[in-house]
Amino acid sequence: MAETVGARGSVGARAGRAGTGPARAPLNDHPAPEPPDLGGWEPELDAVVVVRACGVRGRLGPTLASLAEQTYPARLTEVVVVDDGGTPVRLPQVRPGNTRTLAAGPGRSGPQDAVRAVAESSPDAAVLWLEAGTEVGRTHVEAHMRWHHLADHLVVLSGAASPEPDGGPGPEAAASGDHDPSEGPGNAGHRAWRALAGSAWSVRGGLLAECGGSGPAGRVGGEDHLAYRLAQRGAVFVPEPAAVVGGPGGPRGDGREDGGARLHRLRLENGVPLLRSRRASRRREWQVPFAEVVVEVEGARFGAVSDTVERLLGGDAADVRITLVGPWRDVPSGRHAVLDDPDAERRLVREAFRCESRVVFAEEAPRADPDVPFRLLVPPGAPVRPRAVDALAAAADACGAGLVRVRGAGGLRLERTAAFARARRLGASGPDLDAVVAALWGEYEVDPAEVLEADRPGGEGPPADWHRRMRRALRAADRHRAAADRWERRIRVLVRGLGVRLLLGRAARGARVQGP
Repeated sequence: MAETVGARGSVGARAGRAGTGPARAPLNDHPAPEPPDLGGWEPELDAVVVVRACGVRGRLGPTLASLAEQTYPARLTEVVVVDDGGTPVRLPQVRPGNTRTLAAGPGRSGPQDAVRAVAESSPDAAVLWLEAGTEVGRTHVEAHMRWHHLADHLVVLSGAASPEPDGGPGPEAAASGDHDPSEGPGNAGHRAWRALAGSAWSVRGGLLAECGGSGPAGRVGGEDHLAYRLAQRGAVFVPEPAAVVGGPGGPRGDGREDGGARLHRLRLENGVPLLRSRRASRRREWQVPFAEVVVEVEGARFGAVSDTVERLLGGDAADVRITLVGPWRDVPSGRHAVLDDPDAERRLVREAFRCESRVVFAEEAPRADPDVPFRLLVPPGAPVRPRAVDALAAAADACGAGLVRVRGAGGLRLERTAAFARARRLGASGPDLDAVVAALWGEYEVDPAEVLEADRPGGEGPPADWHRRMRRALRAADRHRAAADRWERRIRVLVRGLGVRLLLGRAARGARVQGP
C-alpha cells in the first residue's frame, strides 16, 4: 500500500514546515491524509490571494471585506486584485492591509497573465484564486494553506463553489460532455482535474508557474486548460469542505454569445486531448497529440521500422507524434556509396518519413511532453494493430493504471504522463520510477492479441473453423484435379486422331495430283 500524505498524529510534527517531501496519495484518493486542525498549527508559507475583478467592480467590496477578517496571519498574506478592463480598479476602504492592484498591460491576455506573473514572482507561496463578488469565511485561507504545508503538488478546491446560478458546469465542460455531477475529486481518479473549473482553488506558485498560468485557452474556460495542465504535471486535487464560497461570484467569461463559447471550446480541444468531444474526431491532427510514440531505430532494418511506423500512422488514432530515435547526425547528406553504404538502413528510414508531419527524428529519446497524456514505447518491427493506441489507453483508463505493458512484447509499454510526473515529484528516478508508479497508480498487463497482429499479412489470424474450411478446400482441389486429368486424356485422344487424319489427307491429295 502506498504511503499517504501524513496520518493523524504525525501531522503536527510536519505541519509547521513547508512540506516538499515524498508525500504520496494513490491516484487522487485522499481520505487518509489529514491536515492539522484549524487554529492548532503554526503556518510558515506566504499566501497570495488573487481576486479577479473584471466586469464586477461593484462587487469587489464584500470579497475584500471577508478577506480582511481571515485567521491566517496577515504578515503572510497578500491580496492582488487583477483587472483587464480599461478603467483602473478602485479599492474599497475595508480591505486587507497588504492589498494591491495589477492591471493587464498591452498584449496580455488579462487575469491569466496576472496570475502567471504572481506565480513566477512567488514560487514558494501558495496562490489562491477568487472571483470578485464571492464571500469567504474567516478560516477560508487557513483551510487552504494547511494543505500546502504538507506537500507542494496539491491543488485545494473550495466546497460548493459554482459561479453558475443553478450550480451547473462551465460552458466547456457542458459542451464537451465531460462533466459528471456525481464525480468528485476523491473518487474521480485520473479525471479529478475536471472538478477545478468554477471553483475557488489554490496551488503552490512553483507548480502554477510550470503550467504557464491559466494557459492559452483565454478568458472563457481558461481554468479547464489550467486544471488539465496541473494534473499532467503530477498534481493531486484535494476538496476542502471547510473552505466554502458564498455570494453570486463573478461571471464565468465576459458574457459572449454562443460563437465565442464555441471558439474557446475549440481552443480547449486543441490543448486538452482527453476531452470526449475531441476523441470523436479521430482522423485529425491537433496542437497537442493524444500520444507520443517513441521508436528506437538504431540497429534495426528499414523494413521493420517502416512496417511499425506505417501501422501507427494508419491507425485509428491519427493524433499521434512519432519520434524515431537514432544517430541521425552520423548519416551524411551529401554523396555516398550506393552498393556498400553502411548507413543505408537509416538513410532509407529518413527518406521515407522526412515529409511526414507526425514523424520527428531525434538523436536521443525526448523527455516526456507534459501536455501529452500518454507516451508509447514501441520496438521496431512490432506488428501493432490499427486500434493499438486506443486499446492501450482504454485499458489504462479502465483501471486508472499509470503503466500498461503488453504480455510477452518486450519493451512495448504505455506510460501515463501524469503518473510518471507525480512519481518524479516524489523523488523517484531510474529503476525505482516504475515501482513508484505501480504503487501510486497501478500497473496493468494486456493480452498481446488486443494490441498486436498475428504473423499473417492479413492481420486477423486463422479463423476458428479453419480445419473445416481446409477439408472443404482439399475436397474441391481433388475434384478439380480429377476433372483436369479427364480433360487432358480427351485432348490427347483428339490430338492423336487429328494427326492421323492430317497425314492421310495429305497422301490422298498427292495421289490425285500425280494421276494414273
